[in-house]
Amino acid sequence: MKYTNENVSQLNLLLQFDLSSAATGIKVHQDASQDMRNAVQYLYEKGLCTMPDGGYLTDEGIEVAEHADKILRVLSAKL
Repeated sequence: MKYTNENVSQLNLLLQFDLSSAATGIKVHQDASQDMRNAVQYLYEKGLCTMPDGGYLTDEGIEVAEHADKILRVLSAKL
């Protein structure tokens, strides 16, 4: 299995949340790209964020975002 463009959009959106503060949310505005609007809707439907336009990460959303962050840091590391 490979990451789809939709998966990548969702991962990129998860990385927009501030993991250092559970009290900090995001809002995806209607003028955002269609990819971002779809991504936030998918995250909401999967129970990873609290609102269909963003809001806050749920407990599971925080865990998934932490994994996404770790994957990005490992793949971005210089050898």
